[in-house]
Amino acid sequence: MKNSKEIELRQIFKYLESLILWRIRNNAADFDSKAPTLDLKKLGESNLGVFLKEEKLSETEIVVFLLAVAPSFYPSFFIDTISKEYPEGTDFVQFGGVKGQNHRGILPTGETVQFILGGTNFTRRMQCMDFFKVEHLFSKKDILYLENVPFGEPIMSGKIILSADIIYKITTGEVPAPKLSTAFPAEKLETELQWDDLILSQKTLQQIRELEMWLQFNDQLFNDWGMKNRLKAGYRVLFHGPPGTGKTLTASLLGKYTNKPVYRIDLSTVVSKYIGETEKNLSNLFNKAQHKDWILFFDEADAIFGKRTNVRDAHDKYANQEVSYLLQRVEAHPGLIILASNFRDNVDESFTRRFQSIIMFEMPGATEREAIWKTNLPKQLKISEEIDWEDISKKYELTGSNILNIIQFCSLKVLNGKSKTLTPEILQQGIRREFVKENRTH
Repeated sequence: MKNSKEIELRQIFKYLESLILWRIRNNAADFDSKAPTLDLKKLGESNLGVFLKEEKLSETEIVVFLLAVAPSFYPSFFIDTISKEYPEGTDFVQFGGVKGQNHRGILPTGETVQFILGGTNFTRRMQCMDFFKVEHLFSKKDILYLENVPFGEPIMSGKIILSADIIYKITTGEVPAPKLSTAFPAEKLETELQWDDLILSQKTLQQIRELEMWLQFNDQLFNDWGMKNRLKAGYRVLFHGPPGTGKTLTASLLGKYTNKPVYRIDLSTVVSKYIGETEKNLSNLFNKAQHKDWILFFDEADAIFGKRTNVRDAHDKYANQEVSYLLQRVEAHPGLIILASNFRDNVDESFTRRFQSIIMFEMPGATEREAIWKTNLPKQLKISEEIDWEDISKKYELTGSNILNIIQFCSLKVLNGKSKTLTPEILQQGIRREFVKENRTH
């Protein structure tokens, strides 16, 4: 016996089949008054049915969406449907559609939409172009778009491309996290740590709490309190301070405690020596993040947001264009964007004026260093009574990252040794090793 999800999917595609056959038999008929309809009230069992109801698509939008979806569920759907009316086969140019490189069935095009919704009505056919405009919800929500066509070809002969995320959502019900690649130059940040593990000054912690507050209540402020037309969408903040002072961990914890994915973009790896490639790389990222409610964490922000250069040659000209492009996308992004830099002065002042917050991550003082030591030492580690953490914290200026490196080194030394105790000698080895690594005097 077939389950309810399978039955519903078959009903949905039976509707699409009946609609296509109706149009083939009634080229000039008016869609609004004559076409078969789909009863949305009866849907809700399958992932596809749930999506159609949740998105509140209009009847014509549902048709466009189902045309785009069909090949993913049933590769021969269009061929099988058309053959019911033309069993001997036909080119059937009116239907539009093209062959893919891998897909052996028919892939729908904008012309397919025009045929189903408009038939022979020229006015209605031209109105179908509205589905593929940037202001339409298909584009705004990154649901589907019309592929660009070779120069000289009709615009509507482009394939209807369904977002990969949408395909996963309506088939498996889950959207996998994107993987780091040139097309998506970002990696997901996650942490098992808690807020209590983040040791910062009270001033910095207070500013971080304000960011958490924005993440929790911004939607309510914009929509329920009617501030959408008065305030600019999104929130932009600069984290600056020495490496290892908690900038990345803070971003990770903000995401963890507000249930928002955090993606780290290392701008030093995104910037390309090839003109136009940087914009392309960043465009892919922003387009994907536009409606995902992600936190974007741009590390090494100096790589693009550094002091702007005077234009001496074509390379300088394009470098400044890249900066302008990124700034434009950052300002237009509706979510939280964090830019991180080791030095505030490295970031052009014209950019810092665009940020709602600028948060300094200072070198931890002696009190914070002692807390970092005690918070991060493994509970299983036996510590010599000769070690005075207050004295160690006052004597050695170290970042949280430095301290974690030392703890890791010392723990491994203890595990490898016979006494199984952290001695002052092992601790000094670890501290000395960290200072040497950074060319500092111990």
